[in-house]
Amino acid sequence: MDWRDEIIAAQDRIEGHVRRTPVAVLTLSGLADPCAVKLEQLQHTGSFKARGAFNALLSAQVPARGVVAASGGNHGAAVAFAAARLGIPAQIFVPEMAGASKIALIRRFGAEMTVVPGAYADAFMAAQAHEAATGAMQVHAYDTVPTVAGQGTCLAEWENQGLEADTVLIAVGGGGLGAGAIGWLQDRRRVVLVEPRTSCALHAALAAGAPVDVEVSGVAANALGARRIGRICFDLARRFGARSVLVDDDAILQAQRVLWQEIRQLVEPAGATALAALLSGAYQPEAGERVAVLVCGANPAPDPLN
Repeated sequence: MDWRDEIIAAQDRIEGHVRRTPVAVLTLSGLADPCAVKLEQLQHTGSFKARGAFNALLSAQVPARGVVAASGGNHGAAVAFAAARLGIPAQIFVPEMAGASKIALIRRFGAEMTVVPGAYADAFMAAQAHEAATGAMQVHAYDTVPTVAGQGTCLAEWENQGLEADTVLIAVGGGGLGAGAIGWLQDRRRVVLVEPRTSCALHAALAAGAPVDVEVSGVAANALGARRIGRICFDLARRFGARSVLVDDDAILQAQRVLWQEIRQLVEPAGATALAALLSGAYQPEAGERVAVLVCGANPAPDPLN
């Protein structure tokens, strides 16, 4: 498969349905050198997930029963938003740990929603049962070609905006965004995939030589809490040698504070996780290395204005 062709096709398909999010070069406290950032949390529904959702819906013949999705919150909101814009019925399953603000966000877009006890994996099992019972089309959060290609448009767009970086840091949960980034950048730039130490499905898979189940917890678990990394992300990370880096919750919360205090960008912990690797020193650039960070999610709990 030629991932760049898939991503170019996705870019054409979702044109006009997603926002072109802004980029900047910032000097932040604790960093010796300026850092390029893309503020993808300003995308529709507050995350990059709208890209994959629109590509999945626009590249398929959706059945009359519509679509179903399992989500820790952001993917569900994106599918609900895209389905509403396209006039498609949607059923979303979310775990209790998604939190009140993300659950309210999904409700705002009008999809049918079921809150499931447990974590993302439990919501996914419920979504699979709904798919089998009704014939609705499953829109996977991170491990199908349409979703990954849609997320990859974020990096294609960033390069079109003049990205100058040797290395791009990206937060990883199930791996849809990470896979899309590697699929687009391949070996042209270094990709560093950042996970919370307590939700590290990719790191565990790379150590084991295959995707394995992990326990998930911590401040970013409602967005980065996949129990098992997606096969697409795992295969691409191994093929292109993407580096895996772990960060502690305290570092994530500090990065979240820096984004608010210094550039007035309010993001959820998952959205600050990639920056946490740079600020904390978990990732240390070489001399002269140009580094870029993707800020990817803006749905903190609790909702500050609700």
